[in-house]
Amino acid sequence: MLLITCPHCGPRAEIEFRCGGEGHIARPGPHDAVSDAEWANYLFYRANPKAEHRERWLHSAGCGQWFNLARDTVTHHISAVYPMGETLPEGPAA
Repeated sequence: MLLITCPHCGPRAEIEFRCGGEGHIARPGPHDAVSDAEWANYLFYRANPKAEHRERWLHSAGCGQWFNLARDTVTHHISAVYPMGETLPEGPAA
C-alpha cells in the first residue's frame, strides 16, 4: 500500500485517496471550435509510461481536495506532491 502525503492533511494510507488519472491535461477549446477527433483524444487517450508520471489525486476520505503527484509507475515511488494549478517543483523530492 502506498503512503501518500496529502498537501493539506499530511501522510495517509492509499485507501483514503482516488486516482484521477494523468495530470496537466488541458481541455481543448473554445467548445464550438473543437473537432470530434480532438474531443475524443482529450477524453480517451492518455500516456501510460513505464517511468515517472504526473497524476492527479483526490483525498476522498479526508479533506476532499485534489492535488498532483509525480509517481514512478514501475516502483510506485512518489517523488513529489504539489497543489493543483502548479507545475512539478524543481529540485529534490518534495
